[in-house]
Amino acid sequence: MEQEIIDSYNRLNSLNVSRETFLDFEIFLSMIVEKNKEINIISQENAKNDVIRERHIIDSAQIIDFIDFNQNTTTDLGSGGGMPGIVIAIILKNMKKNIKMHLYEKSHHKSLFLKEVSRKLQLNTKIFQENIFDLKKLETGTIMSRAFKPMPVILDLVYENFSRYTNLIFFMGKNGKKVFENSLKNWNLEYTEKKSLTNEDSFLLNIKKIRKKNKKN
Repeated sequence: MEQEIIDSYNRLNSLNVSRETFLDFEIFLSMIVEKNKEINIISQENAKNDVIRERHIIDSAQIIDFIDFNQNTTTDLGSGGGMPGIVIAIILKNMKKNIKMHLYEKSHHKSLFLKEVSRKLQLNTKIFQENIFDLKKLETGTIMSRAFKPMPVILDLVYENFSRYTNLIFFMGKNGKKVFENSLKNWNLEYTEKKSLTNEDSFLLNIKKIRKKNKKN
């Protein structure tokens, strides 16, 4: 692999992401570009190698230190083209962690793509072509949500539909502070915050406990 490509992943060095992982990332990237000619995995204007690395792969990979390695599964809500679910599954494979990635994606075409990537890269995944809002009493370790639904919707979903989980990871964009502050009006959250590696206006939330606030009449 060209040194220029290796260097493009240098922001992940602090997370101990291996060269083998970068190779898998590049295979995944090429599959996104190819499939994007048929269906919209990502927007057409962003379907360039350097943009995919920066905005999608590195952005997704940076949550690896929030993943609970002591659980058997981790879950990606509304996985779309596999960011962050496939990206994290690639890292887990190369870390030799025996954790199954559950990917929920109701689109038939995107689900097929996720299965194709998983087969090619030999990832430990299970793809559910279902609407996760219809499912109840779900159990998992880490839950992740990136560009799926607004934060209040996801908090309700996790609170109502998951009977057990360890933590919940949110990717918060430039309006994230305001969204988060509004969410705190309705929820008691035990959380830690981390600045994004890819955008100075963005941040990550790692939420351990979710409790609804009692509203006074």
